[in-house]
Amino acid sequence: MKPIKKEKPGENPVRASYLPFSQPWIEEEEIRGVVEVLKSGWLTTGRKTLQFEEEFSKYIGVPHSLAFNSCTGGLHCALAALGIGPGDEVITSVFTFAATANVVCHLGAEPVFVDIDPQTLNIDHKKIEEKISPRTKAIIPVHYGGRPCEMDNILALAKKYNLYVVEDAAHALGAIYKGKMIGALDSQVTCFSFYPTKCITTGEGGMNTTRSPELASKMKTWRLHGISRDAWDRYQKGGSWYYEVVSPGYKYNLTDLASAIGIAQLKKAEEFQRRREKIVSRYFKALKDFPFILPPPFKEGRNAWHLFPIQLKLEELNCTREEFIEALSKENIGTSVHFIPLHLMPFYREKGWKEGDFPNAEEAFRRIISLPLFPKMSEEDQESVIMALEKVVGWYSK
Repeated sequence: MKPIKKEKPGENPVRASYLPFSQPWIEEEEIRGVVEVLKSGWLTTGRKTLQFEEEFSKYIGVPHSLAFNSCTGGLHCALAALGIGPGDEVITSVFTFAATANVVCHLGAEPVFVDIDPQTLNIDHKKIEEKISPRTKAIIPVHYGGRPCEMDNILALAKKYNLYVVEDAAHALGAIYKGKMIGALDSQVTCFSFYPTKCITTGEGGMNTTRSPELASKMKTWRLHGISRDAWDRYQKGGSWYYEVVSPGYKYNLTDLASAIGIAQLKKAEEFQRRREKIVSRYFKALKDFPFILPPPFKEGRNAWHLFPIQLKLEELNCTREEFIEALSKENIGTSVHFIPLHLMPFYREKGWKEGDFPNAEEAFRRIISLPLFPKMSEEDQESVIMALEKVVGWYSK
């Protein structure tokens, strides 16, 4: 990297206003959809949610899609529908958001963590088999940042040991693995997120996809109190008030208000993907000589690029990751960190995990920063990020 004049971060910031790490792109189509639902007299799960599910199935290429009020709810219901419960173990990545493992605990089962591949930051598929025990019932691979895991190997391992696979695809809407969309592979269930930072948003929300009609039926029941019929079925003309509780379900249904936003967003999913790819391409070109470890290429399909994570080469910088983030904030650049390894959290430390158990995840966490990346981001926005990075690197370079 060429020598840079040292200028203290915060003095003459590269931006006058703050650029957030992420921002949803909401336009007139989403607003019209919500207004239409507000005027319809039916606000909760109904016709719009059914439409959203049908259109989502067509986009992914899978027969069954079920909308949830969060990806967390979707993961919880998926595991419940598969019969995961007390005494069972579920293998997953240690480098993920808390929800992935928390839902396992909610069912009385135990999450079993696996370290990550230091390049891809996905679960290291080569380390899964050693964690399988007679109590293991499922694997939850997490497609970190939108990059698909090595699913052929994971699915083969699951088949060998008769295990379920539930994909955490919170980051991965639009990702493709060896010609198939994530959500249309041979896993039992795939769970997507529509949180405001994700590839598309409904404000809060999620979607589960499956090829199994039996699992689809079970998850539909589990997501709404375990009752045999939805409110939409009961309250329409000619519908019957009668219902039965067939399982101790949850309250995880998605409203028509949220689904109206989702329908409009889904139509833009491919355009959002193209915009993300363009931003990522500029990042790679601009940052190739910076003291950063950049994401490796993905040659087996398409990365959804929910995140653009860089890892600081701290041995070339006179700062910590925290100081680097603070300096970017002084330049009015927002960032985030994905993730704090779960075994370092107090709740999971109490289960016996400790620092040093997962060295790859711990080392990545020490260095990692997620840069701003969202479809609404302009070239000028991105140029300010690159300028801020150049300024901060110049200040902290050894």
